[in-house]
Amino acid sequence: MFRVLLVFSAAGAALSLAGCGLNPFGAFKSPEECMTRVMYFESNRSSAEGMLAVGTVVMNRLNDPKYPHTVCGIVGQPNQFAYGALWKPMKEGRSLELAQQMARKVLGGYRHPGIGNAKFFHTAGYTYPYDNMRYTWVAGGNAFYEKVGRDGSVL
Repeated sequence: MFRVLLVFSAAGAALSLAGCGLNPFGAFKSPEECMTRVMYFESNRSSAEGMLAVGTVVMNRLNDPKYPHTVCGIVGQPNQFAYGALWKPMKEGRSLELAQQMARKVLGGYRHPGIGNAKFFHTAGYTYPYDNMRYTWVAGGNAFYEKVGRDGSVL
């Protein structure tokens, strides 16, 4: 009995850590659900373009070895996306349907052409004094950017 519990405990911990970026709310969600949630909460429930842009950032991070290796791991990273993105209720029906549709498109390979390799965004209209931000696009109430080195190369 102890051996069975130990195996289940270890397997649960591995799944939890691998799939959710140390965030238990993403441990048993599908990539589509995590993508839907981040699009819903980060694009101000605004437009297909805004949701596509957010999804493109998530996929850009997924293709970078510096980030977690799952969609839910990326969305669950602390202080990176909207608070509660993995657990808050999604109430607005039209926006939820649009986010689900766009999540399927992004997970199927569709990307926003203006985002490029951007892995970051913040609320549009805010400005920051940093010189390492190269903006690529504004959509869905967000400004998307790449971090660049002193020589202008993308980091």
